Amino acid sequence: MNALITWVSTLSTLLNRHMGICQPHLLATVLMMFSLSAAEAKAEHSLLVVANNQDGSIQLTRSQVRNLFMGVSVGKGLEPVALQPGNQLRTRFNTEVIGMAENRIQSYWAQMKFTGRQTPPEEFSSEQELIEYLSQHPGSVGYVSSEASLPDGLQVVYADDL
Repeated sequence: MNALITWVSTLSTLLNRHMGICQPHLLATVLMMFSLSAAEAKAEHSLLVVANNQDGSIQLTRSQVRNLFMGVSVGKGLEPVALQPGNQLRTRFNTEVIGMAENRIQSYWAQMKFTGRQTPPEEFSSEQELIEYLSQHPGSVGYVSSEASLPDGLQVVYADDL
């Protein structure tokens, strides 16, 4: 934050000196734009992992979510489903929750399939299709944006509040 204030101060001094733009107005404008873009970025990165779980009491850690979506059982009888490659939400989920780029995940699943050890989660072309599948299949778990409308029967088991 100190670096931002220093940058804004230097910029406003230069603009005031060369263009006659008033410093307090510039500072207020830049800070307002910065705070709005930070809020938008936070909202954009909100992810929920939801499950069709009869128990209703399951909560997962980031590590458990990562393991589950990489084919490792977390002992809760959950079956992960995912969005298809190329989907922006999938990219964010893989990067921010799983901690791997799409090409590394694809390579991992190709190796797992080739050796017969695991199969990747079933994939859906849209968030709405994924939600419909989750609502009809007990024990399924998937990721959605925080803005998604969730039907009864789905519960949030992990929230990514980046």
